[in-house]
Amino acid sequence: MILHFYIAKRFFRAFLIVLAVFISILLPIDLAEQAGRIASTEAGFAAAFELALLNLPGALYEMMPLFVMLATLLMFLGLARTSELVVIRAAGRSALRTTMAAVGAALVLGLIGILLINPIVAATQAQYDASISRYQSGEVRTLSVSAEGLWLRQGNEERQTVIRATQANGDGTLLFDSSFFTFTSASQMQQRIEGRQAALQDGAWVITDAKIWDLTVPNAETAAVQMNEFVLPSTLTPEQIRDSFGHPSTVAIYELPSFINQLNTAGFAALKHRVWLQMELSTPLMLIAMVLIGAGFTMRHTRFGRTGLMVLTAILLGFGVFFIRSFAQVLGESGQLPILIVAWAPPAAAILLALGLLLHTEDG
Repeated sequence: MILHFYIAKRFFRAFLIVLAVFISILLPIDLAEQAGRIASTEAGFAAAFELALLNLPGALYEMMPLFVMLATLLMFLGLARTSELVVIRAAGRSALRTTMAAVGAALVLGLIGILLINPIVAATQAQYDASISRYQSGEVRTLSVSAEGLWLRQGNEERQTVIRATQANGDGTLLFDSSFFTFTSASQMQQRIEGRQAALQDGAWVITDAKIWDLTVPNAETAAVQMNEFVLPSTLTPEQIRDSFGHPSTVAIYELPSFINQLNTAGFAALKHRVWLQMELSTPLMLIAMVLIGAGFTMRHTRFGRTGLMVLTAILLGFGVFFIRSFAQVLGESGQLPILIVAWAPPAAAILLALGLLLHTEDG
């Protein structure tokens, strides 16, 4: 047990070293990129630094499997260089048993990532998306889904429109049982429009069977007008409505199941969010796979030579598994592969491959 704690301690130390190195690399690069994004605005260096800090947790969280693999390589290379692996093997411990401490540490990291880091990343990513949209354009476009239906906001500094609908089509360009509320820049309601359905066409909402209330007159109901079709100008496009959902990473994993149900109720497939949920749940398995891949190529004494080649092979294999998982995610989001296969098959296959390599090294 003491040996397991020692190896786990070395693993966490190596992970923190790798994390610190990548933070020192990614933060300046992202800072320069954010500064370029808002260069045409009046925002200065402080705004770019704020955006870089908000974007950093999401970037680090996405690369966590690679950090785990690099930490595994760093730890086992250190143990091999100091001949500690030789002593451990001489004490009668097999390669698989030796890796169990690192596997347990990776499992703990995966659970921490799901339970603690994921909500933090969701909050920072949502704030980043809102901030970058505010800096790049003065318009505010927000879409949300709740038990009451679909809510959408459009407009700019002079005029705002809040839209509510009970249901929508797959891309949000056709709304059913819709209501439109227009406000001035002073947040004073000007107009209320209700319609059986509203379709987004060429920069305007075409509202069918519309009833319009002018809320600036004393008796709005008496002055209400009914029209078979009413055209309300809009700055929205179908692409902007889809982008208003943001990436599924902006929704904390605790809230994701209910959010998916709300999307389904509103008429959206929510395929991207369902894939993301399963990908998050399979994260601990992915981290375990990375540990086993790293261990399979580095649990050998350095005097055997070819250490650099073995490390390079482990890194390439780890990147290959990471790429295959990302590619499978794209196929899952497009509906070409079942969600469970997309999320769970790549890490499971990587674990079996690494176990085969370790057993071959042990008995071969």
